[in-house]
Amino acid sequence: MIPGALREAVARDGEQIVYVAREGLLETMQWLKDTPGQEFDYLVDVTAVEFRDRERPIEVVYFLRSLTRRADIRIKVELQPSEELSVDSVWTLWHGADWLEREVFDMFGISFKGHPDLRRILMWETYAEGYPLRKSFPLRGRFSRAEQVRQALNANPEAHYSLEELAIAEAGGDLPDDMRDRLRRGERGVIPEPPNP
Repeated sequence: MIPGALREAVARDGEQIVYVAREGLLETMQWLKDTPGQEFDYLVDVTAVEFRDRERPIEVVYFLRSLTRRADIRIKVELQPSEELSVDSVWTLWHGADWLEREVFDMFGISFKGHPDLRRILMWETYAEGYPLRKSFPLRGRFSRAEQVRQALNANPEAHYSLEELAIAEAGGDLPDDMRDRLRRGERGVIPEPPNP
């Protein structure tokens, strides 16, 4: 039996969906990963869902798979929009959660406590319009297209990635020559200061 954090279990189309209290997420995930007979050793995805009905909670959804048993389970944690949007990071259990949690943070604004490097992954670091997959986000964004393009062009991606991440891009030949030269010297770019209004 899943630890005490279990709130509700549902079976739909052969897949189990388990609702877990926010406070018991790590304990539950550890149990699902390490308990003989469970062995959900593969974190397939982490995402979030916000419903049109503002009364419904935002759900953080984890897709787990047991490779040996060929079984799937979906774990959901409900977060009230009026409260702090944060859950514990599962990075300590599955290092593959690193970029998955960063994407949920970037697109929905949900924080993952204990994540080793929680920062934007799809939008640039200085992106100030909010969280694009939230229902409150306007379809065209909060800024004009011209302002969005100006911000994107002023963002220096080199300043936001570690030297190790840049070395991976360099190995693929995807870096401009000036960036490649700075990387060889062990230097990094800098985040440009926002222009004065």
